[in-house]
Amino acid sequence: MVTWLDGRGPVNPEGLQYYNNLINELKKYGIEPHVTLLHFDLPQSLEDEYSGLLSPKIDFTAYADVCFREFGDRVKYWITVNEPNIEPILGHDLGIFPPNHCSSSLTSSLGLNCSKGNSSVEPYVAGHNLLLSHASAVSLYGKKYQVSALVSLLIE
Repeated sequence: MVTWLDGRGPVNPEGLQYYNNLINELKKYGIEPHVTLLHFDLPQSLEDEYSGLLSPKIDFTAYADVCFREFGDRVKYWITVNEPNIEPILGHDLGIFPPNHCSSSLTSSLGLNCSKGNSSVEPYVAGHNLLLSHASAVSLYGKKYQVSALVSLLIE
């Protein structure tokens, strides 16, 4: 998994070097890297700025572009979003994962603070926006890079 720290702005060269070294070491030993771009780690700055997954704004595409450009010469398998079916439920329905939104009576009865969120709407909006993020990254890859690679999401 490639960490997506601030959401936008200048790319951390030390972070790029870390992942370049990791990918190179894997390849050196005959291990084919499978790179996950988003696995329950949306940057807090994007949550603070525009409510993260509840916004149709897709900063994810710019992040994916950096990863495709920097690592794509050695990566054949990309997972854009891991478990797009889970994050909306745990983060926007049950309130167990960040941003801890919930309103359902089930989570209230479990002692979780459900003072923020709308469990009847938010999980669907967040899931929809995750799928849009995936689609945007796949479209970018096909148009800009046109390299033979598998770019997919992962549903477990």
